[in-house]
Amino acid sequence: MMSKFRASRERDERGFTLIELLVVILIIAILAAIAIPVFLNQREKGWVSQTESALKNAATAAESYATGNQGKYTGLTLTLLEGEGFKKATDVTMVDADVTVSADGTAYCIDAGHASLGTTTYGISSDTGAPALGTCATGAFTAAAP
Repeated sequence: MMSKFRASRERDERGFTLIELLVVILIIAILAAIAIPVFLNQREKGWVSQTESALKNAATAAESYATGNQGKYTGLTLTLLEGEGFKKATDVTMVDADVTVSADGTAYCIDAGHASLGTTTYGISSDTGAPALGTCATGAFTAAAP
């Protein structure tokens, strides 16, 4: 009686073979190898977008400041930009020294970075009008190689 039960149980409970399990593991590994770099790249793109968005908002606040200052950016600082309604995201790194104004007050350049992007900086100026990879270290925007 036990031998019949054991025999029927063995026939009905067939499992996966070792080859089948290895094939499934291989497929999962290939999918993970594709998905992980794509996921990490999307996160970096998000950080860049957050930084560029902060720069666009700062530029809008700078233009608003100039409108009330006879078209000049003289004395423009991050604190004044915040007074014009600019609010930067927590992870975006930007300080007063990142806002530079030309000697005659007719042009500005603003730097920003992101805590997760390391030393990579982006900038926007009254000349370019669009955020790009680079810096305002010289008082004017200098594009960096990607």
